Amino acid sequence: MNTPPSPPGSERTDESAVRIGVLVPLTRPGWVEAGRHLLAGLELAVREVNDAGGIAGRPLELLVRDTAADPQRAAAAVDELARLGVAALAGEYHSVVARAAAARADALGLPFLCSSAVLDALTDQPTEWVARLAPAQSHGWQIYADHLLGAGHSRIAVAADPSVYWASGARVLRDYLAPRGGTLVELDMRALTPEAVCDELAGNRATALLLLVGHPEPAVPIVKSVRRDQRLAEILIGAPAGQPEFSEFATLLGDDSAAIPFLRYLPERLSPLGARVETALRERLGEAPSFVAFEGYDTVTVLADVLRSHGADRARIAESWPRVAVEGTRGQIRFSRTPGIGVWQWAWPPVQVVDRDPAEPNRFRILHAG
Repeated sequence: MNTPPSPPGSERTDESAVRIGVLVPLTRPGWVEAGRHLLAGLELAVREVNDAGGIAGRPLELLVRDTAADPQRAAAAVDELARLGVAALAGEYHSVVARAAAARADALGLPFLCSSAVLDALTDQPTEWVARLAPAQSHGWQIYADHLLGAGHSRIAVAADPSVYWASGARVLRDYLAPRGGTLVELDMRALTPEAVCDELAGNRATALLLLVGHPEPAVPIVKSVRRDQRLAEILIGAPAGQPEFSEFATLLGDDSAAIPFLRYLPERLSPLGARVETALRERLGEAPSFVAFEGYDTVTVLADVLRSHGADRARIAESWPRVAVEGTRGQIRFSRTPGIGVWQWAWPPVQVVDRDPAEPNRFRILHAG
């Protein structure tokens, strides 16, 4: 799946096809495993749409571009895909990349259904062109903070990389914890080694450490250092952004990957549609699908419904966001205007706090549902 994207214009495309432009991280420093799962969901849904007759007899086709977690590369891809005549844009996992893509899509008048990025401020100004399936960061991370408080953690440290996404997450946590008697201690990972993080934790009486950092570096070395430090035997490690969801995390950390709570966007019990899609995704991926794969599938399910009802005209697609009512793998999808969020938002997908079971690290335990 590390194949570089085809050069512009090199795709062999069906002239009658309805095209959707897709943005996914497929090479480093992008989160490649997340990109692979997202693309698997998108491709499975397209295959099913085409098996059922396509869009009024026209095949649905994806034009895929690798963003490699680079906002400038994503913005350039949006320009290129718009020139190639895509009806809409879909995908992206990394919030800062999706933000750049959303800004370009808005400027060009290109509908963008964002699959996985959660940053509240996906656009600077309200826009009619962009809709989002993933829950806003403030919604999911407040549920995560609720779980921490309920488990008795009120003094929480965060090991944080500098980025808009991590700073936003830290702010959500701090604002939610403060009125409830909680405090947040920030550890700047530009200045600290994993070993120095352990020294800070031993000295500041925090009972939980949250990883607001990139994967695998420096998340994996931090986990290893904390797990080895006898002074920190009782400390909880958490990862609200979901690093432990992916098998690479478990492969790199082994037993140390267990008991690290993270957010995922799945219901406690899948519907018949969700269960069928899970089976097909598992076959396609060769492993259990993450929630990101379901987000990919649901993205195409929504776009196909809109295209059947409103055609491939970009303005009509954007006008249809508030009229969407589609059964997805994780519930009925509708978009609305949510205070503080400038895009059409599904409010809300199911949210869980889960971890890997220490007795069986390939099994997930649901700790809290919001």
